[in-house]
Amino acid sequence: MPRKAIPVSFRLLLLLSLITVCSYGLAAEGAQTMSLKLQSPDFNEHGPIAKTFTCDGDDISPALTWSRIPANAKTLALIVDDPDAPDPVAPKMTWVHWVLYNIPPTATGLPQGVGADALPEGTLPGKNDWKQTGYRGPCPPIGRHRYFHKLYALDIELPNLYEPTKAELEQAMQGHILDKAEWVGTYER
Repeated sequence: MPRKAIPVSFRLLLLLSLITVCSYGLAAEGAQTMSLKLQSPDFNEHGPIAKTFTCDGDDISPALTWSRIPANAKTLALIVDDPDAPDPVAPKMTWVHWVLYNIPPTATGLPQGVGADALPEGTLPGKNDWKQTGYRGPCPPIGRHRYFHKLYALDIELPNLYEPTKAELEQAMQGHILDKAEWVGTYER
């Protein structure tokens, strides 16, 4: 029985599909190993945040560490927020706990309980939803809330935004985000 010739168009389509699949696999693998990484030695990913870092304790910031900063990053920005406010069963808003920007890309983290005077040189604060600068910890009125610690690598140094809100900082970062990492903790009173 003679073999039928496979049409050239089908062979080209098959070859392009293989190239696409292989390229995607390499890109995904490369992105996975080279992506910005954020973590905290003070709580596990998606684990409970200790009382000391909340309004029920000392209300100090947990330590954060990061790595794999893109080589062309000029600054970093940090936003900590709670999308479950006021009730995780029926959230109505995202409550902002901490806003920092223009963190130098040479910094590798923030120590536990860091105050404004101990931030890496050049770091500027934004306002949280208490209308203050600095860290304010979890203080949920009801239920178990999630607290997203989000680190952004930016391709620019932002101008002084004079204590921006989260929304103002996000607007200024638009089009300048090279990479982003998250570390999530939970707390219930």
